[in-house]
Amino acid sequence: MREGIHPDYGPVVFRDRAADYAFLTRSTMTSEKTIEWEDGNTYPVVDVEISDVSHPFYTGTARVLDTAGRVERFERRYGKKG
Repeated sequence: MREGIHPDYGPVVFRDRAADYAFLTRSTMTSEKTIEWEDGNTYPVVDVEISDVSHPFYTGTARVLDTAGRVERFERRYGKKG
């Protein structure tokens, strides 16, 4: 690989504020904000809006769409084909 063209790859904490959940991983993302982690070290922290802890698909709170109602509304609006 060429030297000097790749971003630094290091430990970063991603924090889901909606679920009050954070996890430490490695990434090229950076942040001015820092957090003291459980191991006593300070890492940059990146706030995310949604993670696997708060995503409706993974939590089982996903809504089921009324596809039949949507199809009927489409057919009423634009007419049936055929």
